[in-house]
Amino acid sequence: MVLTNQLDKLLMKVEKPGRYTGGEWNSASKDLSGIKTRFGFAFPDTYEIGMSYLGLQIIYHILNKKDSVFCERIFAPAIDMEELMRKEGIPLFTLETKSPVKDMDILGFTLQYELSFSNLINMLDLSGIPFKSAERTKEHPFVAAGGPCAFNPEPLADIVDFFMLGDGEEILPEVCEAHESWKMSGREKEEFLKTLAQIPGIYVPKFYTPVYEENGTIRSIERNYEKAPLQIEKRIVEDLNTVDFPEHCIVPFIDTVHDRAVIEIFRGCTRGCRFCQAGMIYRPVRERSKDKIKEIAMSQIESTGHEELTILSLSTSDHSEIEPLVQELMGVCRENNVSLSLPSLRLDSFSFKVLEEIQGYKKSGLTFAPEAGTQRLRDVINKSITDQDIYHAMEKAIELGWSNIKLYFMVGLPTETFEDLDGIAEIARNITDLNYRITGKRGRFNVTISVSNFVPKAHTPFQWFPQDSAELFHKKHQYLKDKLKSIKGVTFQYHGTEVSYMEAVFARGDRRLSDTLIKAVELGCKFDGWREHFNYGLWIKALDETGIDPDFYACRVRSFEEVLPWDLIDSGVTKAFLLEENQNAVKGSQSVDCRRGCIGCGINQRVNCTMEGTL
Repeated sequence: MVLTNQLDKLLMKVEKPGRYTGGEWNSASKDLSGIKTRFGFAFPDTYEIGMSYLGLQIIYHILNKKDSVFCERIFAPAIDMEELMRKEGIPLFTLETKSPVKDMDILGFTLQYELSFSNLINMLDLSGIPFKSAERTKEHPFVAAGGPCAFNPEPLADIVDFFMLGDGEEILPEVCEAHESWKMSGREKEEFLKTLAQIPGIYVPKFYTPVYEENGTIRSIERNYEKAPLQIEKRIVEDLNTVDFPEHCIVPFIDTVHDRAVIEIFRGCTRGCRFCQAGMIYRPVRERSKDKIKEIAMSQIESTGHEELTILSLSTSDHSEIEPLVQELMGVCRENNVSLSLPSLRLDSFSFKVLEEIQGYKKSGLTFAPEAGTQRLRDVINKSITDQDIYHAMEKAIELGWSNIKLYFMVGLPTETFEDLDGIAEIARNITDLNYRITGKRGRFNVTISVSNFVPKAHTPFQWFPQDSAELFHKKHQYLKDKLKSIKGVTFQYHGTEVSYMEAVFARGDRRLSDTLIKAVELGCKFDGWREHFNYGLWIKALDETGIDPDFYACRVRSFEEVLPWDLIDSGVTKAFLLEENQNAVKGSQSVDCRRGCIGCGINQRVNCTMEGTL
């Protein structure tokens, strides 16, 4: 069944119908008669956000290369479209064939942020698929999930049939091959899940049962299928140069958040910021070679017609060939009249030289992330920049003509005091004074201080620390607001406390939260990552009605002996290393970048760390 005719009647009534039409340049089209596995790649947010996610392009490309697999895209419809679909009784559909989602064999969600969990459940509802895996039959698709939030999969354990941990390039084709064999065999659904449980990197929650202490902590996690692994090791692609990367990316018909050609230049990070989950779970660093990146860039520009090219990684400047790479890409871009953007640069002399050449007289703004206001706290979080680094970079920026500077900080970091907040205000004041000394005027120069709230994440050295209470966050925000308002030319922005609180609940939650998530969606929660849609009152009601104390998850110190809900998941970084780094943080002791020598995180026991000791 396809829903094209029914959908056509709705498109003239909704905002941005291009979100729902499909058929974009380079999108896939296949004869369904030869397809053994229909895979629905689901992004739990709108088209514009999902189409800006590089992982979608990678997985879409990898799966559609297989003749027996058809990967189709599914996005959360915007509020206006959802209302019409529910009114007309139209289920959620795929973009490629306008098929109902329940016709897919596997429905795979990517979990990029915790507050998208409600959209996942709402999309199941729109698809007519029961929320809980135990309620679904052989007539329903398998519901899968991956992405960084899958590293603590437990809040969705009753909802998702299986999770995929680590790099998708290897694991997804294996899942589809196993599915094809299972489908041919005609065996029961349970048999497929048992097969998956033995594929490295697959976690099937139903094969594990947590046992709780009276105080609510976990006593143990018991296996109820003897062949299920004791630990689930994430999958790692060792050499990025040997895996396919999309060169013919889908080109949207409408504006998306990032409408550009994009290349991942390396995966992982060597710096070891202790709050950063991505820096831990994507280890080790694996680089794509300069020549390979250039080859992909030329092909993407030719096949997409994009007017902008960007290179992505967690810390762009750390690529071992960054200078010749950028110089050669600038040449490619000039020849093709394409602009080049370089996010996540360290503000050193080379970066300024490049930025000056790219931005010229049109200086849009400069961002920098000191994260903490004092050297003491930067040592605690292992952020390897000094006051001198900050002021030297700002001096250079002002000399070259930048007049809009944005600095990112976090509040609520472990061991933080109000003196650390004073440090944020001092940095802002010193930068405005620096501008006055260099230019002789204050004029339109602006420093924006943007503050987010610390959320303790699984698989980081800070996973045992509590989040600040809402009251303390409010107090700290107000303190900074008062400090900064007297500094001319400084703008202050901060993230909502309630949003960060709910994020912390699910970031360290367990499977007892599955019912809370379902209840929240039944009450009307959706698009919770959007400020205008987040409804804290509904979340509190859902927590109350399911008997959950959110402080238990967000604001409680975890002991080092406590069994953590995500202990089954092996990110490759050992718990002993995380513990040691936690203690180094308390002592204010920094650990070196592992390019300067191995610091024993454990990942080199699994794969070769090619960047180890290269500085």
